[in-house]
Amino acid sequence: MPRKQDYRKVEHRRFTGRGTQRIGCLAFLLACILSASLAAPAQHEGHEAAGMVPREILARPLPLRQGIGVVHEKVATSSFEAQAFYDQGLAYLNSFVWIEAARSFNQALRLDPNLAMAHLGLSDAYIGLQDVSSARAEFEKAQSVSENISERERARIAIRAKQIEYLEDGANLQKYFAYRQAITDALRITPRDPWLWILRGFADEGSPLAHGQGGSADTIAFYQTALAFSPDNFAAHHYLAHTLENLALTKESLEQSEAYARLAPAIPHAHHMVGHDLRRLGRTEEAIQEFLKAEELENAYYKAEDIPARYDWHHAHNLNLLAMCYQALGQMKAAEAAYREAFALPANVDLAEYNRKSWPQFLLEQDRPQEALAAVQELITSRWPLARFAGHALAGQVLLAMDRPEESKKELSLAERESENIPAAVIARLPDAATLRAELLLQEKQWNQGNALTKQIEDSIEAVPGPDAWSEALFEFDSIARNARQAGDWDLAESTARRMIQHDPSYAGGYYDLGLVAEHRGDSVNAQQEFATAEKLWSKADPGVQRSRSHNP
Repeated sequence: MPRKQDYRKVEHRRFTGRGTQRIGCLAFLLACILSASLAAPAQHEGHEAAGMVPREILARPLPLRQGIGVVHEKVATSSFEAQAFYDQGLAYLNSFVWIEAARSFNQALRLDPNLAMAHLGLSDAYIGLQDVSSARAEFEKAQSVSENISERERARIAIRAKQIEYLEDGANLQKYFAYRQAITDALRITPRDPWLWILRGFADEGSPLAHGQGGSADTIAFYQTALAFSPDNFAAHHYLAHTLENLALTKESLEQSEAYARLAPAIPHAHHMVGHDLRRLGRTEEAIQEFLKAEELENAYYKAEDIPARYDWHHAHNLNLLAMCYQALGQMKAAEAAYREAFALPANVDLAEYNRKSWPQFLLEQDRPQEALAAVQELITSRWPLARFAGHALAGQVLLAMDRPEESKKELSLAERESENIPAAVIARLPDAATLRAELLLQEKQWNQGNALTKQIEDSIEAVPGPDAWSEALFEFDSIARNARQAGDWDLAESTARRMIQHDPSYAGGYYDLGLVAEHRGDSVNAQQEFATAEKLWSKADPGVQRSRSHNP
């Protein structure tokens, strides 16, 4: 495993050097930093685990299922059932359902212990569970039973060998190039294999953990080629949807997400993907129904299989997107319930822990600073520096709202100290500490510095692609506008409100904030026009939403 300083060097090269592509999606960027700490076997609740999931769960037998996407990739086995469970595992892998993928591959191995590709699939599931040491162990088992496999299967094993070498030494770009070249070499032999084209798309994301979420303009052609050879390949639709989202091609992404959901209707993530795109298109009520469908499928699965929700990374993620939809509509009671439930779930990786800040942020926005300060303590005491960084920065914002600026400044110092433990390329894209610093400047009436920094923050948060970041940016803008009004910087309040409307014309808050600015300036005509637009968009909001906002200065 690379030393910390080596890892920081590779992150810098990955974002600035030739031969690698700039990763645009913040969620994917943060996931990339995990490879520095993945090699050690994980333990959970006193039991052996892969990642944070007990192996007992991953080894449980399961039936063959329908509605998860049809996959068939011929592998070297004489067992019809082993082949079927291998195909099922591959289907689950391509929807990020790591637990059921692992169970399917383990079931295939019970039926045929010498099925090399099931070991290889299991290694992929372990990578998804962030357990590289277990992934290597399964890869080595695949190698040990690979005497009678096809050339295509040998190529897959060769590709995985290069991927794991890159995972274990992310500072070595030559290993990245070797991994990518192994896929290219396999494509020269079997150029009509859609799964190789999908893998080639992964490789162009520039991370050993790439699995289709971080694509950009360079990956579109790979997934489109996979679809040309396999038109009903749900996985290619899935990854192409992610790529198009990252490029803000939302209508085109929705077409791909809807194809994915049509081909894999029993997969929660497929409905979640449709919700992504509907929300960004301003079709928020429809998005809520898709997120609720995903939640319904998840809850039925947890009950039927006796698997706690805390082991499924997707559950909290879906709840957070659902909560943001409710919040955008002014349905704060429903938003609070979803945020609270997501916050109660333990995080399995540092990115998930960082994202738990949504709950105390919501509490702060609802003028409940004491509750926010209590909630943020869980982040401050986290074992991950990323979460501690966010926790201290958010604690500073809460303390500032409570008119305790000196304590707020101490939290800013603690956040900056924690930032030293996080790769510079990641910190540069996180607004937490800068937002607190800008709020302090505005409170101290240092308008020029505060405005300049705030505009940089707004540019930064809006530049991050992807549906999660897009929704989060809206509430960041809302918070900035509120803080600007409280500090008496009405010019900043106005410019941020206009930016909010440009970012999401369907969000009532931007118009209401613009109405507050007009009202402050004595422009009653424009104020009433903006308030009327907001009232129309808040037609299904909880009672009192507008009144609660008007209490802000």
